[in-house]
Amino acid sequence: MSRKIKSAEEFLREETGEIRHLRKFERILIGVIAVAWALFQLSLASWLILDSTKTRAIHLAFAIVLLFLNIPIVKKPSGWLKKLVSLNKISILDYTLAAVGAVSALYIMLAWEGLATRQGAPITIDIVAGLAILVLLLEATRRSIGPALTVIALAFTAYAFLGPHMPDVLAFKGVSLNKYLNQISLSTEGIYGIPLGVSASIVYLFVLLGSMLDKAGAGKFFIDLALSLLGKYKGGPAKAAIVASGLTGLVSGSSIANVVTTGTFTIPLMKKVGYPAKKAAAIEVAASTDGQIMPPIMGAAAFIIAEYVNVPYLEVVKAAAIPAFVSYTALFYVVHLEASKLGMKGLPKEEIPGFFATLKGGLHYMLPIAMLVYELVVLRHSPEKAAFNAIIVLIAIILVRGIRNGLKDKAIGLGKGFFDSVMTMCQGFIAGSRNMVAVALATASAGIIVGVVNMGIGGMITMIVEQLSGGSIFLLLIITAIASLLLGMGLPTTATYIVMASLTAPIIVEVGGLYGFVVPLMAAHLFCFYFGILADDTPPVGLAAYAAAAIADSDPIKTGLQGFAYDMRTAIIPFFFVFNTDLILHDIFSWTQGILVFVMACCGAFAFTSAVQGWYITRNKWYEIPFFLFACLVLFHPGSINEYLNIPESSRYLVYLIGLGVMGLLYLEQKFRAGRQTA
Repeated sequence: MSRKIKSAEEFLREETGEIRHLRKFERILIGVIAVAWALFQLSLASWLILDSTKTRAIHLAFAIVLLFLNIPIVKKPSGWLKKLVSLNKISILDYTLAAVGAVSALYIMLAWEGLATRQGAPITIDIVAGLAILVLLLEATRRSIGPALTVIALAFTAYAFLGPHMPDVLAFKGVSLNKYLNQISLSTEGIYGIPLGVSASIVYLFVLLGSMLDKAGAGKFFIDLALSLLGKYKGGPAKAAIVASGLTGLVSGSSIANVVTTGTFTIPLMKKVGYPAKKAAAIEVAASTDGQIMPPIMGAAAFIIAEYVNVPYLEVVKAAAIPAFVSYTALFYVVHLEASKLGMKGLPKEEIPGFFATLKGGLHYMLPIAMLVYELVVLRHSPEKAAFNAIIVLIAIILVRGIRNGLKDKAIGLGKGFFDSVMTMCQGFIAGSRNMVAVALATASAGIIVGVVNMGIGGMITMIVEQLSGGSIFLLLIITAIASLLLGMGLPTTATYIVMASLTAPIIVEVGGLYGFVVPLMAAHLFCFYFGILADDTPPVGLAAYAAAAIADSDPIKTGLQGFAYDMRTAIIPFFFVFNTDLILHDIFSWTQGILVFVMACCGAFAFTSAVQGWYITRNKWYEIPFFLFACLVLFHPGSINEYLNIPESSRYLVYLIGLGVMGLLYLEQKFRAGRQTA
């Protein structure tokens, strides 16, 4: 068992940069820098007032320094590289790169007045600093999240310079070095653009809150609470895994971290009640991947959506609510069908934690989350203020718990209890900073691509994509989905979303408008967001699937394929909310109408899941599958058949009865058939 867990933890360590086995003073140095970053971000949210350019520059400088100190030039040196690269200490080269990276990242802040006066005509030192941050950022990104984003950024950069020499259909007027650097490195239109700004002002605080909750022990509480509620039911551990992953997803923006946190406990339990290893791992992957779409705290990209669409973050939460909860409800249905196929039962009573005892022992972990939701939903405070206040509540809880433990246990003592609570906070600060490195670097590097697109090639890309899609909005969505999945194999969700949203979200809206089909900008951005998330378990690269397979001792490719099969119920939802904007509550302000849309969408997801899984009450017959798919279409998008039935718009929801009727007839038919098989 230890070998499997270690393999899964290796994926997590690589994601958070814990590659080197550092000496004591090096660990202290990195810890001090990480804590300083956390304190800087908390200061920004409370008393420290800086303009956005300075905030972004300092944020990026911290990320670059931590990256070069944590991750060597290659993660697994072999041959002659072993003589140059050490995993047991920080090299002189990396100290140098960290220092130069910090200075070059801060240059835009230190020289801002001069840059503003000579905009468009950089002097030599501007060019040197601009090139330095560009090169070091791309190298840091390569070390952090792999070569994919670096290669894409370089490809866009090459295109910016080589545009005049391209074939006519791809021709672009090109740019000079001065214009390129002024756009990308020496202004807030590229590296220091909106994505990095959101990372600096909002995302860090949410990642910090999640890391502190994890270090305080909330992860184990979420798992035990889910097991206490659902462990006794058919396929109980799998259903508990879904709830636990959803709760963990509230405070974790990483699919891999979610898999390792919850899967270490839930995957063995799923195997114990009869799930095959591949399916146990795949269920955890599907649940953990969808953790990033769970309101009210979604993945880092959700905050960038709010900036791009120019709406309050709560509007993004509102739009994402029905799709997210439909997706999780459908996953419950998936594991129920799998349990039914295999004739499973729940866990024995003696192996299930007591609900009230579990709740009492960890209720305090819910207070910061409750505070966050209250601030966001009731008081309508900004996300950063809400996250900051939730962190303050969590810090108070950690301190009170440490002092209480010291008073209750004389062996610990008040001093030791207080010291332990301070160390827990510091560990949370360090973990939060480590987790943020990849996000900060990804948003900065994605800014290079956004900057190049905004230099004039956006219109040309629109024309090419429109020609590829033949003017078909449906084909355009398929192209976007496939491109997102392919990009997401090598990029984190946030970077995938930024790239695809910059390239295709405006095109989806524009092409739809050309053919009289109104696509809200929110729907286009959420479409890119969803498929960026789904890439986390897309074979052959999906790292979440590899982490889960390491715990389950299953084949990672087969696990990824099974996980993607389970996630098909999520993959269809973005297509439907583009065509039926009721699903993202666009122009819907009635609770009853919203609840009706949610319930019918759940039924539609059940119909689709039954068709894909080949099971409803009993095993499906081939001729039943078209009826399931028809019911899915009607329940997700009642307007799809309105025009054929001449139903007025005011009565469009009556079409739901047709979908429910088809599901009811299939239920009766399969119930009768199952009864005959039993007899």
